[in-house]
Amino acid sequence: MQAIQRRVDRDVSRRLFLGGAAALLAPFRDASAQPSSMAPAQAAPPRPLLLTNLRLFDGASGSIRQGVAIRIEGNRIAALPSAGEAPGEAQVIDCGGRLAMPGLIDAHWHATLCALPQSVAMTADVAYIHLAAAAEAERTLMRGFTTVRDAGGPAFALKRAIDEGIILGPRIYPAGAMISQTSGHGDFRLRSEVPRGTTAALSAAEMAGIAMIADGEAEVLRRVREQLMLGASQIKLMAGGGVTSPYDPLDSIQFTEAELRAGVAAAADWGTYVMTHVYTPAGIQRAIRAGAKSIEHGHLADEETVRMMAGEGVWWSLQPFLADADANVMADPASRAKQAAVARGSERAYELAQRFGVQTAWGTDILFSPANLATHGRQLAKLTQFYDPLTLLRTATGNSGALLKLSGPRNPYPHELGVIRPGAYADILIAEGDPTRSLEFLTDPAATLKLIMKDGRVHKNTMQ
Repeated sequence: MQAIQRRVDRDVSRRLFLGGAAALLAPFRDASAQPSSMAPAQAAPPRPLLLTNLRLFDGASGSIRQGVAIRIEGNRIAALPSAGEAPGEAQVIDCGGRLAMPGLIDAHWHATLCALPQSVAMTADVAYIHLAAAAEAERTLMRGFTTVRDAGGPAFALKRAIDEGIILGPRIYPAGAMISQTSGHGDFRLRSEVPRGTTAALSAAEMAGIAMIADGEAEVLRRVREQLMLGASQIKLMAGGGVTSPYDPLDSIQFTEAELRAGVAAAADWGTYVMTHVYTPAGIQRAIRAGAKSIEHGHLADEETVRMMAGEGVWWSLQPFLADADANVMADPASRAKQAAVARGSERAYELAQRFGVQTAWGTDILFSPANLATHGRQLAKLTQFYDPLTLLRTATGNSGALLKLSGPRNPYPHELGVIRPGAYADILIAEGDPTRSLEFLTDPAATLKLIMKDGRVHKNTMQ
């Protein structure tokens, strides 16, 4: 330590001799900062854009409108003028009679965990996980998904890099680490790591920010508050058994009601809410009694539970878990059996959600299954077997945008999402397709999405 101090002293003396205090402070000065006299001239504001000759699905209504244009100023929609109105100073983009619709929203996404197998995600260098996530973020945007609600994982840095324009990707509503009880759906430890002493180190998944284990109200409060400190827009609590986790039975109820209430209270103190992973009636009902605002999955819900969800105004975030070619790949036979049980309940879940009028969002929960990423749009389109196409499209745009508002003051994007109307963010797709008939056009985004705009910026335009 004395030798290090002598080196520091010599270096400081040298800097003072060569350049005085300015040289000493130079390494710590913001390289981008310039004296006001040297600041570059302020760039002129970009010209407004006017999208014309289109058929409009606005994400809020159940119909297609014609005879309107979309005027964009900066990163927001300024107006929906009549189609024949003079463009003025705006740059005109002729959409050739194609469909204009809001950017898609995946309300249950794992931005840092979707592109890697579980064995890699749990063992790779954290830097590698983030690099893979950054590459996938751009592909997600190019599939037409301009916003995702992240349901667990270390997505804070990825979100920041996207927001600052360092990389391309969708807007991210991050939950941070999934919070689980010991033996719960977010406990990824090996059997050899059990038991854990009170002073033992965190597991690899916890150190990476993928999940955090909490037992007891005090520990739940700590872990929730940590995620809020890091910038979570909502909190994810594991309230029941899962499919991918090797230890917890699907019918297990996780966290006591008091523990769940502690997490809900901590989130509410920051003006936001709790989303809960849970499948079974008993677990769903406990989560609702504790104050959770969004039920993630819930595919095994019965009528009594769905009535409770509707009566309490709780959101139901459903995923197309149909045990088909798009399902997450499960190597473990026990996980495959749980996956089949969930699939058997999925069709009934969609029917109950519509019958009782539960506020419903759509997401995919593609997790540890990179091969399934190409099916992103197809996992929405195939649900027309349960929903009218326009109703389904509204679920993945305007409805999911309404769910995002539950973050209140923790909402990182305060203007409207999922809709095309004045004041909303300019997240717009121009597509070859007719959503009054089907959503099949979403299954091949490379061919059918002719223009992709996020935040008023065009990321793709292949229209002639």
